[in-house]
Amino acid sequence: MTTEKLRLLNFGDPKIKTLHITWFAFFLTFVVWFSHAPLLAAIKVAFDLTTAEVKALLILNVALTIPSRIVIGTLVDKYGPRAIYSMLLMVGGVICIAFASAQTYEQLAILRFLSGFIGAGFVIGIRMVSEWFPAKQVGIAEGIYGGWGNFGSAAAAMTLPTVALMFGGEDGWRYALGMTGVFAFLYGLLYRKIARDTPKGSTYFKPKKHGGLEVTSKGDFFFYLLMNIPMYLALAILTWKLSPSNLGLLNETATYGIYAVLVVLFVVQVRAIYHVNEENLKHGVPEIQRYKFKQVAVLDVAYFVTFGSELAVVSMLPLFFLETFEGLSPVQAGLLASGFAFMNLVARPTGGHFSDKYGRRKALSILIAGLAIGYMVLSQIDSNWFIPLAVIATMCCSFFVQAGEGAVFAAVPLIQRRMTGQIAGMAGAYGNVGAVCYLTVLSFVDYSTFFMVIGASAAVVFLFVQFMDEPSGKMAEILPDGTVQLIDVE
Repeated sequence: MTTEKLRLLNFGDPKIKTLHITWFAFFLTFVVWFSHAPLLAAIKVAFDLTTAEVKALLILNVALTIPSRIVIGTLVDKYGPRAIYSMLLMVGGVICIAFASAQTYEQLAILRFLSGFIGAGFVIGIRMVSEWFPAKQVGIAEGIYGGWGNFGSAAAAMTLPTVALMFGGEDGWRYALGMTGVFAFLYGLLYRKIARDTPKGSTYFKPKKHGGLEVTSKGDFFFYLLMNIPMYLALAILTWKLSPSNLGLLNETATYGIYAVLVVLFVVQVRAIYHVNEENLKHGVPEIQRYKFKQVAVLDVAYFVTFGSELAVVSMLPLFFLETFEGLSPVQAGLLASGFAFMNLVARPTGGHFSDKYGRRKALSILIAGLAIGYMVLSQIDSNWFIPLAVIATMCCSFFVQAGEGAVFAAVPLIQRRMTGQIAGMAGAYGNVGAVCYLTVLSFVDYSTFFMVIGASAAVVFLFVQFMDEPSGKMAEILPDGTVQLIDVE
């Protein structure tokens, strides 16, 4: 296969079938993950929640996603995407059903925290799609997977309130959420039955050890440890948000207890990473099997500013329109802001296609530069703007944001195939770290400054991208019998 295009409706082609059943699995994880959002008004009334308690549910919903993407990435590389996606959908479905059945706020909070686990579903499909598509097509395939999957949050917002109304009464929201969980559970069973990890006759490459990424030099080992610190800092920030000095949902003992646990977990992870890399650090790695960890680091920070800013902006954009333009109703503001998420369907596959066609570094550089300019434009929007012009500016910015996401994950599978799950997990976790950082900034500044901060951070990331090496030639992967096989990356 060289230049042939994806034939998306050719279900007789096993790789196209795999793409479709996998993006739908990702779509369902996002429906379940964000199923509570469009029903929060009904949940707030049913439990007589305060605004602080509602905000806490939103924070809890993303907290577990940061570590779970790392864990799921490791499990995918070890056990394969078919088994792990099936497990995730079934467990996520059960958690969703339990959330729909909750009787107290404490139960809501615990189950919302656990729901962050299903947010790791994205990582699984990245490995699955990379197994089925050649390097020249993997960008657009990953873009289609990510674009349609992310659309699940918008689909939940459009459908679940209507489903709740169909059942009527005070418990309509429970039936809507419960049905979502049941559907996810059943699809998990179906996915295990119809999906395959690799094309017939292909080898599923696995890391030699599990517990962390394999690196190939001492410098990369310390670089890798350094890149793990921001993920723990993001979890510490989330804890601080719930502490007595902010939302007040944790007491001082619990707050400092969580800080201590995070420190211990970091130490444990450092030991695990050393154990994975001990042999490499002592005896070195053959030149043909080496890769540069800076490739992973660049993709991490690129996803920080792309997906991280998307999650943050989607959270605040309806309120931004409502407070900026007089006369808008909450429904109108929500509809105007929805264009940001809808761009996923087009932008993410386009970013992957640009990456396939023009090169990984060049495409990512252009898209992040466009993102930086887009956010600087948004920072200038005020009440004097013509509303349609503000919406157009928002959608143009969102195109570069989501196309950038597509370009990031067009490059992820081309670093080391056997560690694609772990690399995708780390990059995905950095996206959530970005969301936490940007939303924390928003809590201290006005909207204009918020957009300017994102734009400025994107400009810095643009400079980092210039240090990325263009994947080319072949990557070396180790077969189960210990021999080395070379795989094309261009």
